[in-house]
Amino acid sequence: MEPEMLTAPADILDPKHTALVIVDMQKDFCTPGFGADKAGRNLGPTRSIIPALEKLLAAARRAGALIVHVGFWTLPDHLSDSGPWLAQRRRATFSSDKLALAGSEGAEFIDELFPRPGEVVIHKHRYSAFKGTDLDMILDNKCIRSVVVTGVSTNACVESTLRDAFETGYYVAIPRDGTASWSHELYEATLANVTHRFGLVTDTAAINEIWLRIGDRS
Repeated sequence: MEPEMLTAPADILDPKHTALVIVDMQKDFCTPGFGADKAGRNLGPTRSIIPALEKLLAAARRAGALIVHVGFWTLPDHLSDSGPWLAQRRRATFSSDKLALAGSEGAEFIDELFPRPGEVVIHKHRYSAFKGTDLDMILDNKCIRSVVVTGVSTNACVESTLRDAFETGYYVAIPRDGTASWSHELYEATLANVTHRFGLVTDTAAINEIWLRIGDRS
Protein backbone atom coordinates (compact mmCIF):
# COMPACT_ATOMS: atom_id res chain seq x y z
CA MET A 1 0.00 0.00 0.00
CA GLU A 2 1.30 3.46 -0.89
CA PRO A 3 2.27 5.49 2.18
CA GLU A 4 0.71 8.83 3.04
CA MET A 5 2.69 11.68 1.48
CA LEU A 6 2.83 15.36 2.34
CA THR A 7 3.29 17.57 -0.73
CA ALA A 8 2.14 21.10 0.11
CA PRO A 9 4.80 23.23 1.87
CA ALA A 10 2.34 24.28 4.57
CA ASP A 11 1.69 20.60 5.39
CA ILE A 12 5.34 19.60 5.24
CA LEU A 13 6.37 22.52 7.48
CA ASP A 14 3.53 22.36 10.00
CA PRO A 15 5.29 23.30 13.27
CA LYS A 16 3.45 20.53 15.14
CA HIS A 17 5.75 18.03 13.44
CA THR A 18 8.68 20.15 12.24
CA ALA A 19 12.11 20.75 13.78
CA LEU A 20 14.28 23.77 13.05
CA VAL A 21 17.87 22.48 12.97
CA ILE A 22 20.54 25.19 13.26
CA VAL A 23 23.94 23.81 12.32
CA ASP A 24 27.32 25.09 13.55
CA MET A 25 26.42 28.71 14.20
CA GLN A 26 29.30 28.90 16.66
CA LYS A 27 31.88 31.55 17.43
CA ASP A 28 34.71 29.66 15.74
CA PHE A 29 32.78 29.71 12.47
CA CYS A 30 30.92 33.01 12.70
CA THR A 31 32.65 35.52 14.96
CA PRO A 32 35.58 37.82 14.13
CA GLY A 33 38.70 37.01 16.10
CA PHE A 34 37.90 33.31 16.47
CA GLY A 35 39.08 30.16 14.67
CA ALA A 36 37.85 30.48 11.09
CA ASP A 37 38.58 34.19 10.97
CA LYS A 38 42.11 33.62 12.27
CA ALA A 39 42.61 30.97 9.57
CA GLY A 40 41.80 33.55 6.90
CA ARG A 41 38.26 32.47 6.09
CA ASN A 42 35.86 35.15 4.85
CA LEU A 43 33.10 35.46 7.46
CA GLY A 44 30.91 37.58 5.21
CA PRO A 45 28.67 34.73 3.96
CA THR A 46 28.29 33.27 7.45
CA ARG A 47 27.45 36.54 9.11
CA SER A 48 25.06 37.54 6.33
CA ILE A 49 22.54 34.84 7.30
CA ILE A 50 22.35 35.73 11.01
CA PRO A 51 19.48 38.28 10.73
CA ALA A 52 17.33 35.86 8.71
CA LEU A 53 18.03 33.06 11.17
CA GLU A 54 17.13 35.30 14.11
CA LYS A 55 13.70 35.91 12.56
CA LEU A 56 13.26 32.23 11.71
CA LEU A 57 14.20 31.19 15.23
CA ALA A 58 11.73 33.70 16.71
CA ALA A 59 8.99 32.36 14.42
CA ALA A 60 9.81 28.76 15.39
CA ARG A 61 9.62 29.63 19.08
CA ARG A 62 6.33 31.42 18.65
CA ALA A 63 4.80 28.59 16.60
CA GLY A 64 6.04 25.81 18.90
CA ALA A 65 8.32 24.03 16.43
CA LEU A 66 11.02 21.87 17.96
CA ILE A 67 14.32 23.76 17.99
CA VAL A 68 17.61 21.90 17.70
CA HIS A 69 20.97 23.66 18.06
CA VAL A 70 23.76 21.57 16.55
CA GLY A 71 27.36 22.39 17.34
CA PHE A 72 30.60 20.93 16.11
CA TRP A 73 32.54 19.47 19.05
CA THR A 74 36.20 18.52 18.67
CA LEU A 75 37.38 16.41 21.58
CA PRO A 76 40.85 17.12 22.98
CA ASP A 77 43.85 14.88 22.33
CA HIS A 78 42.29 13.71 19.02
CA LEU A 79 39.76 11.53 20.86
CA SER A 80 37.16 12.27 18.17
CA ASP A 81 39.56 12.02 15.21
CA SER A 82 40.04 9.03 12.95
CA GLY A 83 43.00 8.99 10.59
CA PRO A 84 40.93 9.71 7.46
CA TRP A 85 38.95 12.43 9.25
CA LEU A 86 42.05 14.20 10.55
CA ALA A 87 43.86 13.99 7.22
CA GLN A 88 40.93 15.54 5.39
CA ARG A 89 40.43 18.24 8.01
CA ARG A 90 44.04 19.29 7.57
CA ARG A 91 43.61 19.41 3.80
CA ALA A 92 40.52 21.62 3.99
CA THR A 93 40.89 25.28 3.00
CA PHE A 94 40.90 27.75 5.91
CA SER A 95 40.30 24.99 8.43
CA SER A 96 41.95 23.53 11.50
CA ASP A 97 41.64 20.39 13.56
CA LYS A 98 41.36 22.67 16.61
CA LEU A 99 38.13 24.40 15.52
CA ALA A 100 35.27 24.17 18.04
CA LEU A 101 37.37 22.45 20.68
CA ALA A 102 35.06 20.99 23.33
CA GLY A 103 34.49 23.42 26.18
CA SER A 104 36.26 26.33 24.49
CA GLU A 105 34.74 29.76 23.91
CA GLY A 106 35.04 29.16 20.17
CA ALA A 107 32.69 26.19 20.42
CA GLU A 108 29.95 28.29 22.04
CA PHE A 109 26.88 29.21 20.00
CA ILE A 110 26.75 32.83 18.88
CA ASP A 111 24.78 35.19 21.10
CA GLU A 112 22.17 36.00 18.45
CA LEU A 113 21.08 32.34 18.20
CA PHE A 114 21.95 31.10 21.66
CA PRO A 115 19.80 28.19 22.92
CA ARG A 116 17.08 28.84 25.45
CA PRO A 117 16.40 26.43 28.31
CA GLY A 118 14.45 23.43 27.04
CA GLU A 119 15.74 23.64 23.48
CA VAL A 120 17.67 20.65 22.19
CA VAL A 121 21.45 20.89 21.96
CA ILE A 122 23.39 18.31 19.95
CA HIS A 123 27.17 18.02 19.90
CA LYS A 124 28.50 16.29 16.79
CA HIS A 125 31.96 15.10 15.80
CA ARG A 126 31.39 14.74 12.07
CA TYR A 127 29.69 16.79 9.36
CA SER A 128 26.27 15.18 9.84
CA ALA A 129 24.24 15.93 12.96
CA PHE A 130 22.96 12.34 12.81
CA LYS A 131 26.34 10.59 13.00
CA GLY A 132 27.10 9.33 16.51
CA THR A 133 24.45 11.50 18.18
CA ASP A 134 20.98 11.14 19.72
CA LEU A 135 19.31 13.37 17.14
CA ASP A 136 17.22 10.74 15.39
CA MET A 137 16.00 9.30 18.70
CA ILE A 138 15.00 12.76 19.92
CA LEU A 139 13.17 13.62 16.70
CA ASP A 140 11.37 10.30 16.76
CA ASN A 141 10.36 10.72 20.40
CA LYS A 142 8.99 14.20 19.59
CA CYS A 143 6.99 12.82 16.63
CA ILE A 144 8.90 14.98 14.15
CA ARG A 145 8.28 14.35 10.47
CA SER A 146 10.07 17.29 8.85
CA VAL A 147 13.32 19.14 9.41
CA VAL A 148 14.34 22.61 8.28
CA VAL A 149 18.13 22.51 8.09
CA THR A 150 20.01 25.81 8.34
CA GLY A 151 23.46 27.13 9.19
CA VAL A 152 26.95 26.46 7.85
CA SER A 153 28.46 25.31 5.76
CA THR A 154 25.92 24.55 3.07
CA ASN A 155 27.96 21.99 1.16
CA ALA A 156 29.41 20.14 4.15
CA CYS A 157 27.64 19.99 7.52
CA VAL A 158 24.27 21.26 6.28
CA GLU A 159 24.17 18.97 3.25
CA SER A 160 25.44 15.96 5.21
CA THR A 161 22.75 16.52 7.84
CA LEU A 162 19.90 16.94 5.39
CA ARG A 163 20.98 13.90 3.36
CA ASP A 164 20.94 11.75 6.50
CA ALA A 165 17.60 13.25 7.52
CA PHE A 166 16.05 12.37 4.16
CA GLU A 167 17.45 8.87 4.09
CA THR A 168 16.33 8.29 7.69
CA GLY A 169 12.77 9.14 6.69
CA TYR A 170 12.20 12.86 7.28
CA TYR A 171 10.89 15.51 4.95
CA VAL A 172 13.64 18.05 4.36
CA ALA A 173 13.62 21.78 3.66
CA ILE A 174 16.47 24.26 3.35
CA PRO A 175 16.01 28.05 3.18
CA ARG A 176 18.42 29.57 0.68
CA ASP A 177 18.93 32.67 2.85
CA GLY A 178 19.35 30.62 6.02
CA THR A 179 22.46 28.73 4.99
CA ALA A 180 25.88 29.82 3.79
CA SER A 181 29.13 28.47 2.43
CA TRP A 182 32.55 29.95 1.87
CA SER A 183 32.24 28.79 -1.74
CA HIS A 184 29.28 30.21 -3.66
CA GLU A 185 29.72 27.54 -6.33
CA LEU A 186 29.40 24.74 -3.76
CA TYR A 187 26.47 26.53 -2.08
CA GLU A 188 24.59 26.63 -5.39
CA ALA A 189 25.46 22.99 -6.09
CA THR A 190 23.93 21.89 -2.80
CA LEU A 191 20.71 23.82 -3.42
CA ALA A 192 20.42 22.27 -6.88
CA ASN A 193 21.08 18.83 -5.45
CA VAL A 194 18.41 19.26 -2.77
CA THR A 195 15.85 20.37 -5.35
CA HIS A 196 16.57 17.37 -7.57
CA ARG A 197 16.90 14.65 -4.94
CA PHE A 198 16.22 15.48 -1.32
CA GLY A 199 13.58 18.07 -0.53
CA LEU A 200 12.30 21.59 -0.63
CA VAL A 201 14.44 24.66 -1.32
CA THR A 202 12.63 27.73 -0.02
CA ASP A 203 13.43 30.91 1.91
CA THR A 204 13.02 32.03 5.49
CA ALA A 205 10.19 34.45 4.66
CA ALA A 206 8.02 31.63 3.29
CA ILE A 207 8.68 29.47 6.35
CA ASN A 208 8.08 32.40 8.69
CA GLU A 209 4.73 33.06 7.04
CA ILE A 210 3.60 29.49 7.67
CA TRP A 211 4.87 29.41 11.24
CA LEU A 212 3.65 32.86 12.26
CA ARG A 213 0.21 32.23 10.81
CA ILE A 214 -0.09 29.02 12.84
CA GLY A 215 1.55 30.60 15.89
CA ASP A 216 -0.99 33.43 15.90
CA ARG A 217 -3.78 30.85 16.16
CA SER A 218 -2.31 29.07 19.16
